[in-house]
Formats: sequence, structure tokens, C-alpha cells
Amino acid sequence: MNDADLRRVIEKYYKGDCSEEEERSLREFFAANSPEGFETERELFIYYEAASDVPEPSENFESRILSGLDDLEARRINLRRLLLPAINIAAGMLILTGTYLFFAGKGKTADTFKDPAIAYVETMKILHTVSSQMNKGESALEPVGKINEITERSFRVITESSGKIEKNLKLIVEPFDNAGEQLGNQINKK
Repeated sequence: MNDADLRRVIEKYYKGDCSEEEERSLREFFAANSPEGFETERELFIYYEAASDVPEPSENFESRILSGLDDLEARRINLRRLLLPAINIAAGMLILTGTYLFFAGKGKTADTFKDPAIAYVETMKILHTVSSQMNKGESALEPVGKINEITERSFRVITESSGKIEKNLKLIVEPFDNAGEQLGNQINKK
């Protein structure tokens, strides 16, 4: 087959206009020859020739696959049925063990000071430190309080302004509503 015939038949093949005989001749040609410039087509037809050697599945192929899937599902359900209670029991035991170990270490506390006067002084020192830290935190929140006050005042001013605007708009719109109502009555009378 010369290059011109080969190009024409390949073009027909890609368009889907190729007959079975022409397609068979292309397969045979590319199986025996490897013309320059047609390497891609040669690989394509060699692949199709090799793929056609795949045997057809047996008659009960589909039923075997479906029964295998059913068996797998049954095994998975059985495993889940056995494994889930075991996991629940293990989790319960872990919680009980952890609770025991947590509270077992919290036995009776011992006094750290022998002299009650020293214990009192140390307690007062700790309370003073906590109090001063809380006061520092409170002073840091003062700007936030001022922002809240300013926001509340602004909302009050806006609310008062909107009330005044609404009142004045009613005074402006009311005469027009009455005039429109009178006009509508006159039209209905005619």
C-alpha cells in the first residue's frame, strides 16, 4: 500500500467511514510494516490486535462475581457484629481505668505548713497577687466600656433623629393622602 492510499484509508478510519475489510487490511499492513510518519497509527492498530486476543468471560462469570460480593458483605457484617461490642467493652474499661487512676492519686491532702500563722500569711500573699492581677485586667477593659457607652449614645441619637424625621414626613405626606382620597371619591361619584 502506498502512502497516498494509506493516508486515504486512515482518514476514512478516523472519520468512521472505513469498512471492515479496509480496517482489516490496515491491521495486517501495520502488523507487517512500519512506514515512516505512521508510528502512532501502527502502535494503535498493534494495540487493537493484541486487545482482541482477550478471551470472553465464561457463562457464569457475572454470577460468580455477585456471589463473591455477597460473601464479602456477609463477612464484613459478621466482623462488624463481633468487633463492635468488643470495641465498646474496651472503651468502657479504658474510661473506668482512667477514672480510677485519676481519683486514686487524689488522696487526702497534707498540710504544707506546720505553723497556721505562716499558712495565713502565705494565703494572704496569694490572694493579694490574684487581686492585683484581676485589677490590671479590669483596667485593661476600661476602653471597651467607653466604646460601649459611645455606641449606646450614638444609637439613642439616631433613634431620636429617625423619630423626628418620621413625624415630619407624616406631616408632609398626610395632605397628599387626603387630596388623593378626595380625588378618588370624586372619580367614583362620576
